[in-house]
Amino acid sequence: MRAVVLTKFGKSDKAFQIQERDIPVPENHEICVKAEAFGLNFADVMARQGLYDDCPALPAVIGYEVVGRVHAIGKDVKDFEIGQRVVSLTRFGGYAEYAVADARAAILIPDEMDYCVAAALATQYATAYYCSAYTTQLHEGEHVLIQAAAGGVGTALVQMAKNKGCIVYGTASSQKKLDYLKELGVDYPINYKDTDFEEFINKTSGKKAIDVAFDSIGGNSVKKARRLLANGTGRIICYGAASMSGKRKSIPRLLKLVFGFGFLPSVELLLKSQGITGVNMLQIADNRPEALKVCMQEVSKMVVEGKLKPTVGGKFSIDELAEAHDFLGNRQSIGKVAVHW
Repeated sequence: MRAVVLTKFGKSDKAFQIQERDIPVPENHEICVKAEAFGLNFADVMARQGLYDDCPALPAVIGYEVVGRVHAIGKDVKDFEIGQRVVSLTRFGGYAEYAVADARAAILIPDEMDYCVAAALATQYATAYYCSAYTTQLHEGEHVLIQAAAGGVGTALVQMAKNKGCIVYGTASSQKKLDYLKELGVDYPINYKDTDFEEFINKTSGKKAIDVAFDSIGGNSVKKARRLLANGTGRIICYGAASMSGKRKSIPRLLKLVFGFGFLPSVELLLKSQGITGVNMLQIADNRPEALKVCMQEVSKMVVEGKLKPTVGGKFSIDELAEAHDFLGNRQSIGKVAVHW
């Protein structure tokens, strides 16, 4: 089989090589998928740049999700048959014509589902569902702040919040993305490059206005969101630290990130009846795969029913992988980016 191998860190057109490798054999609890496409995530860009701690030692085949058909089944797998179309999380190994995945991190999908839409279910939409339905529950009329709302997870969170009848504040970095947020139904699009979201929300809705804040940025963004939280209902769901993306790790930068979060005294959260929760989907995949499967199944069902609509951000062929990486890495994309064989 062909596999795209990350052989060195650096520019997208120099970092990868297509190599011939053996088709992987699934373990007892795994399936092997013949891939028609694989999704791109910003973690892939960071891995290529040498900035992702979880990246396997080089040479490595990266990639988090594949869309395709079941090629082989481990002896303990009962839920799948050879030939069925699936989307699956791969925990690396996705940039290949064949990839293995834990059967508990894979779901059946309709033959007619767009591969780019399907790829979005495994990571972005499953993450959003876990954050908004497992970690907390959204209620009609609640004021919800979503950072990086035009991104993959942000888009999913906006759609889920609007489905619940929430009032949504969404941040983005350009007029193009603000226009996109308006189309999604965001009530208050905020350009974080020229507008302080804390000041904007204070003026627009008053202090202590936010019931739920979904934060993928970290650091000072969380500290500001804490000051906006309503007493009795306020909660923050942290699922990323994008403020460190694209930067070499150093003690000063890490300290700035840590201190940016601010001091989080438990007694204050108790007295105000507030909460802050961290979500790391790799940990969920490793320790609660059954919950991940439920999330994937639920979002797939909602897409089929028309309740959710993942945005296709870009489709590239395998020969255009470098262009796809640059497109995503330069933050040009709105929606899911995928590469087909």
